[in-house]
Amino acid sequence: MNIEDKSNLHIAKPFAQTYFHGTKADLKIGDMIEVGFKSNYEDSQLKHVYVTSTLNTAVLGAELSAGIGPERIYLVEATADIEDDPNVTDKKFPGNPTMSYRSKHPFKVIGEVTLWHGHTS
Repeated sequence: MNIEDKSNLHIAKPFAQTYFHGTKADLKIGDMIEVGFKSNYEDSQLKHVYVTSTLNTAVLGAELSAGIGPERIYLVEATADIEDDPNVTDKKFPGNPTMSYRSKHPFKVIGEVTLWHGHTS
């Protein structure tokens, strides 16, 4: 039978894909990380929001971010489509081993990772 069962369309998926975002920005659960704000790494406005699927890469992002205040790592959910980050995957690490992504759409802060270890100098 090729009839699609539409009776369960109202049921939410049990798990949404989450990502990490490393920064020094002080964000709260429910905040949106959006384009148009100052970049963590250079004096320009964001054209994309950057995230990763690995804690190690998020730690590096937090450590390299500009600004004052403690380094922070947030758990975020995408609100729309994302793509591989071509600045990393096409130029430095083909195949995206850092699991780095970007989107022109916001990411919603759903949590904060408070126990993590930074890289040693």
